[in-house]
Amino acid sequence: MTEDLFAPPNVEPLAARVRPRALAEFRGQDHLLGPGRPLAAAAESGQLHSMIFWGPPGVGKTTLARLLAAQANAHLAALSAVMAGVKDVRSAVEQAKIRLAQGRRTVLFIDEVHRFNKAQQDAFLPFVEDGTVVFIGATTENPSFEVNNALLSRARVYRLRPLDDDALAQVLDTALTECERGLGEAELQISDSARKRLIAAADTDARRLLNLLELASQLLERGGVVSDEVLDEVLAGETRRFDKGGDIFYEQISALHKAVRGSSPDASLYWLARMLDGGCDPLYIARRVIRMATEDVGNADPRALTLSLDAWGVLERLGSPEGELALAQAVVYLACAAKSNAVYNAFTKARQQVEGAPSYDVPMHLRNAPTRLMKEMGYGEAYRYAHDEPDGYAAGEDYFPEELGGTRYYEPVPRGLEQRIAERLKELRDLDAKSTRKRWTPRS
Repeated sequence: MTEDLFAPPNVEPLAARVRPRALAEFRGQDHLLGPGRPLAAAAESGQLHSMIFWGPPGVGKTTLARLLAAQANAHLAALSAVMAGVKDVRSAVEQAKIRLAQGRRTVLFIDEVHRFNKAQQDAFLPFVEDGTVVFIGATTENPSFEVNNALLSRARVYRLRPLDDDALAQVLDTALTECERGLGEAELQISDSARKRLIAAADTDARRLLNLLELASQLLERGGVVSDEVLDEVLAGETRRFDKGGDIFYEQISALHKAVRGSSPDASLYWLARMLDGGCDPLYIARRVIRMATEDVGNADPRALTLSLDAWGVLERLGSPEGELALAQAVVYLACAAKSNAVYNAFTKARQQVEGAPSYDVPMHLRNAPTRLMKEMGYGEAYRYAHDEPDGYAAGEDYFPEELGGTRYYEPVPRGLEQRIAERLKELRDLDAKSTRKRWTPRS
């Protein structure tokens, strides 16, 4: 028989070959599977409930679902929300009904469940409710935002944590043995420095670690030592995990914002570097930095906004790396600047009052009077031109609608330039209190 040279080799990826066959072999997630933990107790008893595994890539969500189904002697019907639709879900449910009639339960596992829309999630909800299937979903996104409330209320959410170095080291040791089998029992070793680098490059992701190790073993072909030189080839072009628009994205921008607000230039630079290293668009960060300048620095140091806008301009004109350095300069300045959210709070109060109050008329004395008719109707009457008043201030005047006279939103903080602004506002308010001028009143 002629050999088909184009047939794919019948070799499973390393990540599939080292997948744990029993819960005792599962690495990490001791907070869920340790002694006395609810999930561990459910697995030991074989009494499964519907659940959602929420965690980053490569921490064992799919593997854990397989192991729990096996422990409960249930059939695992696995679907990927990327490829499957309502038709596939209905087919899986029909098969589950047949098994249930034969006395065997079905675990309906849906990977990337957050990719199912509301209609697709609703398609299997009744069968979760009546016990036809035990639902296990896996997602890298926050279920609070991506999973229907009806489904959330029927499934317990378990948060899987990123794998620490110890868990990754155990996975690596298991994988080295498996690699040797794949190399025909040839010995495969890894130097201490390469081992540390490989674990660091995996970035808490076991699948990534295994894929990198498999590439290294293929470069060696007949075994040997995975050295730093071999690892240099494997890691060329690798980037850290950064899901644009996902949880990690928002967690990191939140950390950057809070580090700036907390006046920590070093932590601010760290999170900035993390986001840039992960491939975040620098222009997105520039827009958020402008938000930080207005929300958290404000009038305590107005130069912060100017510097942030300048950094954005440098990014657009010069790109990387000059633009990123300008962005770092702005971030450090904002972190070190005096802080005030007084303008942010004042604007929030003003908007809330506007949204919840009637549309009061503009007082007549504040209206322009470009025509004779408008002048005859009293438009602009008794308006006091501030530049003609002593010290350029019309003491005692009020610029609110009559119903809101005397309202205050803006309360400067005693820091930075706002300290001087607060002193000036107090001086003006003292003049108002001493003024004998009465507020303008409309004609009857």
